[in-house]
Amino acid sequence: MEPMIQILLINLLLSGDNAIVIAMASRNLPNEIQRKAIWWGTAGAISMRVLFTFIMIHLLKMPFIHLIGGILLVYIAYKLLVDNQENHSVKSGESLKEAVTIIVFADVIMSLDNVLALTAIADSNLPLIIVGIMLSIPIILTASELFLKIINKYPIIIFIGAGLLAWTAGEMIIKEQRIQYFFRANQISELTVLTAITVFTVLVGTIKRGRI
Repeated sequence: MEPMIQILLINLLLSGDNAIVIAMASRNLPNEIQRKAIWWGTAGAISMRVLFTFIMIHLLKMPFIHLIGGILLVYIAYKLLVDNQENHSVKSGESLKEAVTIIVFADVIMSLDNVLALTAIADSNLPLIIVGIMLSIPIILTASELFLKIINKYPIIIFIGAGLLAWTAGEMIIKEQRIQYFFRANQISELTVLTAITVFTVLVGTIKRGRI
């Protein structure tokens, strides 16, 4: 799958929660201030994503970071399957400043998965990552709630997205130099490992999802 298509799909899957947080944080504001809160909150959230992206690109040059990032991405794929996206408890802001602050801080916590996924898929290609971040802006502002309805109607999309994230996580893990040495020494097929990670993540997440 082309990186741009992967980025678009991951943005759609991982930006839904952010859109809901923005809507809930500004829900008690007057209509004329609500729009300002949404736009300023989104601008602040996107700025933090850009900062996180630069940090992540530099971190991925350090030893074992690909391995750690891959493991985290596997967990994100698992959480995508088992989390109930309908349950959100977000404080509502009573002023423009308070609402924007809530939106930005909530997005700081929630967007790490998005940044990690984009950085992994784009293979630290900065122009491609920037395009991915820019794509997330209209998605967060307009398309996320609609897409959540589509996900509810066609749950298979969640499984495809989780599988994509798990595969990307596997690619990050096998980029780790020491892992590559191990594979070569033991003649282990990278395709087999990628398939195993993807199938295992989706299978465990599906089983857990069925129990919730």
